[in-house]
Amino acid sequence: MPVEYDAIVVGAGVIGLSTAYHIKKRHPDSRILVVDKFNSAGQGSTAKSMSAFRCLFSSKVNYLLSDSSVDFYTYVQNQLGVDLKLMFIGYLWLLSEEEYKEMRPILESLTNNNLEYEEHEAEDLSRRLGLVTRLKSDEEAEIIGLKDVYKGVFIPKAGVVNADCVVQFYEEEFLKLGGEIRYGVKVESLMVEPCKPIGIPGEPFFWQKSRVSGIKTDLGVIKAKKTVLATGAWIPQLLDAVGIECFIKPKKRQVFALEAKKPELKRLLYTQGFNSVGCLPFTILPKPRVLIRPFPKEGVFWVSYADDFPRAFMLEDDPQPEKSFYEYGIYQVLVKYFPQFKDSHPYSAFAGLYEINTLDGHPVIFEENDLMVVGGASGSGIMKADAIGRVAAALYDGEEYASLYGGRKIRVSDLGIKERRIEREKLQI
Repeated sequence: MPVEYDAIVVGAGVIGLSTAYHIKKRHPDSRILVVDKFNSAGQGSTAKSMSAFRCLFSSKVNYLLSDSSVDFYTYVQNQLGVDLKLMFIGYLWLLSEEEYKEMRPILESLTNNNLEYEEHEAEDLSRRLGLVTRLKSDEEAEIIGLKDVYKGVFIPKAGVVNADCVVQFYEEEFLKLGGEIRYGVKVESLMVEPCKPIGIPGEPFFWQKSRVSGIKTDLGVIKAKKTVLATGAWIPQLLDAVGIECFIKPKKRQVFALEAKKPELKRLLYTQGFNSVGCLPFTILPKPRVLIRPFPKEGVFWVSYADDFPRAFMLEDDPQPEKSFYEYGIYQVLVKYFPQFKDSHPYSAFAGLYEINTLDGHPVIFEENDLMVVGGASGSGIMKADAIGRVAAALYDGEEYASLYGGRKIRVSDLGIKERRIEREKLQI
């Protein structure tokens, strides 16, 4: 290997590869290396994602990041002819009256940014979906704390995508540009060295100006002018060891797969009228926000719920789904709104990790001592990955603004730590 790379990107998930691609595209003659502990791309949290996208966020910054990324993915699929399995099935938010009042100002604000949406009355949704909208007389629903469905808000510019296809696109494009990737490389620590070594054992000392000069791996040391950390939920593990705060914490998320074998579930899965695919939109129930993701070609639903308190912040190399989480949690909520799911049991399940930014629910992109940190997507990494990669590439070049796909711009420091200027995201799911 060369004595020193221009940049090492640690992490070959969707964010790491997007970042590597955009940096390499700007610097075709630079030597950029991506390393990952897995044997292929996107096998960490990216592989455990629900692989859905939306452009509805309370924050204008999150809206900009997701909207521009979705526009780029659409361009890749429709203009470049790369099948990302991108389908605009839409998002259907089922809202209680209180939730609707909270979301209404957000919708009105984003309408000025060309967000399109439709409102659906509860009675119409009940008729079309077999949805139970009135739960006040249900004692079990009252114990759980479930609310009546007041309205539904449908977002057309939203849907599902294949995470593997998105990752493969960035991987292939990065390699075409002459980028290098090494899989099966486990990073043990960041390497810190003095900027001006004086040859005394034990350097660097606290009085020396020092920098991150590369990584120590199970296969040896790899040095770089800049090191980019894009390891998702594993970012704080590496940063804590060198005393850098990133405000990212890992939390387990679980997904359960249900087959639509029963006629009533098939009718729900293949609901007509919302999208050109002819299926149920990605559906979010009223709080607690249980998620329903349709797979029309496979005849399957994925269901999930992102629990907060008292779910521990915990780093797990191989997180496992909990049977009781579905049986005593998700199922009890799901069946009250959609009785079609009665007696439905998962045939498969998996768990992954969210890399939650505890500050405000936005990505964290900053540089300190030749180390760049790119992460904190808070459960929406795929839908913002292209924009995140562009912001990271602008930071790499020391630019004040990043130009996103379509020409819209964002101040790089707004997503940093020291000069961060972002409102808290209210629509995390």
